[in-house]
Amino acid sequence: MTTQEIADRLASHRTIGGAPREELEWLAAHGAVLRYQAGDVVSRPSEIVGGLIIVMSGRMSIYVDRGTGRRKVMEWQEGDVTGVLPYSRTLHPPGDTVVEEPAEVLSIEREELPALIRNCQHVTATLVHVMLDRARSFTSTDLRDEKTISLGKLAAGLAHELNNPASAAVRDAKLLAEALTKAEDASLQLGAAGLSAEQLATLEFVRRSWVSDSDAPALSGLALADREETIAGWLSSKGARANVAAELAQTPVTVESLETLARSVEGKSLDAALRWIADGYGARALVVDIERAASRIHALVAAVKGFTHMDRAPDQGPVDVPRGLADTVALLEGKARAKRVTIALSVDPALPTIRGISVEINQVWMNLVDNAIDAAVDRGHVDVAAHVDGSWVVVSVVDDGPGIPAEIKDRIFDPFFTTKAIGEGTGLGLDIVRRIVRWHSGAIDVDSRPGRTEFRVRFPTGG
Repeated sequence: MTTQEIADRLASHRTIGGAPREELEWLAAHGAVLRYQAGDVVSRPSEIVGGLIIVMSGRMSIYVDRGTGRRKVMEWQEGDVTGVLPYSRTLHPPGDTVVEEPAEVLSIEREELPALIRNCQHVTATLVHVMLDRARSFTSTDLRDEKTISLGKLAAGLAHELNNPASAAVRDAKLLAEALTKAEDASLQLGAAGLSAEQLATLEFVRRSWVSDSDAPALSGLALADREETIAGWLSSKGARANVAAELAQTPVTVESLETLARSVEGKSLDAALRWIADGYGARALVVDIERAASRIHALVAAVKGFTHMDRAPDQGPVDVPRGLADTVALLEGKARAKRVTIALSVDPALPTIRGISVEINQVWMNLVDNAIDAAVDRGHVDVAAHVDGSWVVVSVVDDGPGIPAEIKDRIFDPFFTTKAIGEGTGLGLDIVRRIVRWHSGAIDVDSRPGRTEFRVRFPTGG
């Protein structure tokens, strides 16, 4: 194909066809026509992009794997331009560029781009606009992918966190039906004992003293066995049946309170009284456990609602940093426990609000705390703190992990750079964190050494 024939085809090109004829002829003279078959890989992330590609026919797409599987993020066909564009600093593509349909392209080597800028001003201006549109498209895709991945992590962690209290509530609800039946039977036996008003008053006094101490710390298995043995011995000494010892051991009952009851109630009446108290306490303990489980579920749902601000439009406004940090820590507690990492949160009570989009600010906290948990050593610590420094709100996230090697410290905010294993990290988290922070007129920096890595985020105060 001659230079004139190539220039003729470029004249009908959707993107650059409006350029002066001499510029199209320059492109034709300095480019090479390449033909690809379906399935050919034009470029890979491990290779440096060769140059500018002007698609004259066919179709090609770029596929990227950001931890959620390989998928198409952009497509080019006849009339489009891809590859390295003027003033672009791109070296490696983010994924594989694969030919979908037999394609014919005009390829201009990277080394020719400075001359292209000098000799083809109209084409250069057009391609700069293409580059900006492409950057916006990739940025939008990056943000969407990272949010999707974060949402997936959040959903998985939340499902695990909700499962524990939900399972406990279901289990205790089933046990409660049986416990209520036993408590009702015990009440009938107590009624049949015919206790006097004075005896009933003593019984109620003792029962209330146990119930008021229902929040006593749980005992170890060994301590519980010792307690049951002690109570069984006391019951035997009073001629009472020892089959209630196991249930009484679960209550806060003391030998002193048992003595108080035994001075007023004796024989079979004492057996009925002890059974009534033990079964009633067992039912009440199940109710308390169900309430705690339901409260935990409510707290988790509230944390998700606060973290995502589901009931608010994503507009700029005053951002409650302490609430966002607390919600983030609550949502990541399950992951921290699984790794045996302790999270400590310390917030200045006089911390002012900042101005921004809450859901994006919370994305910053989520990424930084999540990364800190990953970096922390087994049984390690993550410290999250927030304070005021002049006209800035400063939030620090510190872990006790091995630190960031000096040779890669300057690259950790680069898109697609990650130290995690394939499938575990996208290399987008810190890049997006930096974008969000800068968009909110803030700043982020990191200080790292073995045993201590600290990320500091600064946002201007205001609300």
